[in-house]
Amino acid sequence: MAQRVYNFSPGPAVLPEPVLEEAQKNLMALPGVGMSILEISHRSAAFTEIIQGAERNLRTLLQIPEDYAVLFLQGGAKLQFGMVPMNFLRNTGGKASYIVSGTWSKQAAAEAAGQGTVHVAWDGKATNYDRVPTDDQLSIHPESVYVYLCSNETIAGVQFPREPETNGIPLVCDASSELLSRPVDIRRYGILFACAQKNLGPAGVTVVIIRKDFLDRCPNDLPVMLNYRQLAENKSLLNTPPVFAVYMVKLVTDWVLREFGNLQKLKEFNEKKAALLYDAIASCGGFYTVHAAPGSRSAMNIAFRLPNGEIEQQFLAEAKKVGLHNLEGHRSVGGCRASIYNAMPWEGVVALRDFMLQFYQANRDKIG
Repeated sequence: MAQRVYNFSPGPAVLPEPVLEEAQKNLMALPGVGMSILEISHRSAAFTEIIQGAERNLRTLLQIPEDYAVLFLQGGAKLQFGMVPMNFLRNTGGKASYIVSGTWSKQAAAEAAGQGTVHVAWDGKATNYDRVPTDDQLSIHPESVYVYLCSNETIAGVQFPREPETNGIPLVCDASSELLSRPVDIRRYGILFACAQKNLGPAGVTVVIIRKDFLDRCPNDLPVMLNYRQLAENKSLLNTPPVFAVYMVKLVTDWVLREFGNLQKLKEFNEKKAALLYDAIASCGGFYTVHAAPGSRSAMNIAFRLPNGEIEQQFLAEAKKVGLHNLEGHRSVGGCRASIYNAMPWEGVVALRDFMLQFYQANRDKIG
């Protein structure tokens, strides 16, 4: 078997090795089925058991109440940027408040503006999206039908430490880069969604958790594949779902339950990993600088810079030589970024920490 490297990609991201091994072992034929997961019908008893098991695991881990539906959809988070306002803002005459804390919430607000009236409750542009707002900085419109946020902005490495106060207005949240990384107060949300390729599984499936009374608001004039009510009534099976991706979500959530038991323990593990890197950066006397301000720093995506572009390229090249891959920052901002999702093992973070300290010692005198 080829040697595996430590993959710090923001997505598609590292998957737990036991999950990959189980999928590999059963790829030719699922136990008791005699066919590959890649071949079975989405309406078969075998797949029904898989998708129901994935939902059951998510409900257990996230403590999802029965008055919320769990959907397995396609199109990634970007499709949700449009579906949310299509279903709940278009033709209502109402407003939606958007908290713009980075690239993805900015894109979501722009998409929603084509469907209805968007009120920007806060925009972090003035400080280059290096923080999330405090409650007293928000100007949420009181007539908003929902308040939208991205709880963890992957590119800038900023994360809400808790849900913002909305005075009872339901939240709509893109939780793509953090869902399953820590406990969530589901009752605060009307809709919570996440593309899978961070903490949930491979690319191809998007998990949507939606309060059932929201489904009653969905208009009848939308195409069925864009209508949450229709998708929920058909249990995510209006068309053939991404069968393999849903299967992998089942295996990943099995692993989380087996290894951690609950999300509080996983949160503590993730925070311990993040602290290892943030503390190393702080110990290097400004050689590395974190983009995100204290109090807004992500435990999932650590975006940082080195003194100049030349030394950053050297850092990335040398890191790759020692098996530390995909540390480049997003193409829109450059720099470096370490994504340390649930499946990134402790040993991988230690290896990156040690490399960063060694690189600093070897190169600090080269910087004027």
